[in-house]
Amino acid sequence: MSSRDFLEKDFYKVLGVPKGAKADEIKKAYRKLARQYHPDANKGDPAAEERFKEISEAYDVLSDEKRRKEYDEGRALFGNGGFRVPGGAGGGPGGVPFDLGDLFGGAGGPGGAGAGGIGDLFGGIFGRGRGGPTTVQPRRGADIESEVTLGFTEATDGVTVPLRLTSDAACPVCHGTGAKAGTTPRVCPTCEGTGQTSRNAGGFAFAEPCRACRGRGLVVDDPCPTCQGSGRGRSTRTIQARIPAGVRDGQRIRLKGKGASGERGGPNGDLYVVVKVTPHPLFGRSEDNLTITVPVTFPEAALGAEVKVPTLGGPPVTLKIPAGTSNGRTFRVRGKGVGRRDGTRGDLLVTVEVAVPQRLDADATAALEAFRTATAAENPRAGLLGGEAR
Repeated sequence: MSSRDFLEKDFYKVLGVPKGAKADEIKKAYRKLARQYHPDANKGDPAAEERFKEISEAYDVLSDEKRRKEYDEGRALFGNGGFRVPGGAGGGPGGVPFDLGDLFGGAGGPGGAGAGGIGDLFGGIFGRGRGGPTTVQPRRGADIESEVTLGFTEATDGVTVPLRLTSDAACPVCHGTGAKAGTTPRVCPTCEGTGQTSRNAGGFAFAEPCRACRGRGLVVDDPCPTCQGSGRGRSTRTIQARIPAGVRDGQRIRLKGKGASGERGGPNGDLYVVVKVTPHPLFGRSEDNLTITVPVTFPEAALGAEVKVPTLGGPPVTLKIPAGTSNGRTFRVRGKGVGRRDGTRGDLLVTVEVAVPQRLDADATAALEAFRTATAAENPRAGLLGGEAR
């Protein structure tokens, strides 16, 4: 990225975030846009590929605290026409050209090499105008997002699943050199291996990636046929991902360092696993508790009973239903719910539902008629219409 790009591009606008956005806001915006414009999701669309590159470039700067600070300070001083070179197009007073080293990087002067301050700021962003070459910094690997579907029991208890991932990595044939087997790259004669050259832009000397070697500092005379000399390729690998107990449907799990490999010794990116959980035919979930509805007969609810209740992955438990239990009452069975990371478990919430028989024989009908006569004085709807509802 050239110095002009660095100053003129609005990386905040590229990611659609305000200048004061926090790191997590920047990361969230980047992931959303990266998924939308990723080349794998927009095959054959050059516009989407270019947009993806812009998004990645913006995130590379704004996700790094030091580089973001340099970018903000550089934009404040030079961006948006905020700085004007005196003396017209020629550069300095009287049209005499000068570079950033003349302004801020002169040895021994205020803000010069010995003073730190602004000379160091622009040396850090663009490379010294007159000093030594800037070292190409390591680059962190990209984050990867994958999706996995788990059974209800696997989600509550935790499980290790294999994930097959495809990501950008060093070319497996040339191992990142970009050169054909049996050959080696040579130092770029244009930039002498620094990966950067100096360019005059309106009287300012800026360091930018060398066009001859594309910033690598090396020239490949006989390129690798697999990666065409880029040193990068697509890598497919399978990892074992541990999904913790209690994961919810739609939850994203971060696996640090399991993303794409970094460049030039940079750290790997992270892997984000989006979990989909299939529903269970009997059990539901409320936070760390499992829920279940158990039917009971009218005599069991009225007279009390002991009923067997299933548990998830374990033997049934016996639940005591007290006499006079109303329809919809919920009972708690402790320790039979969802597993937690600390090894404990939530509870099982059992809601009873009075089952009304669909068919009655003569004896049952007679018994219910007798029961209705015996309880006629008790009116459960008395409070609805002034005590007269029937």
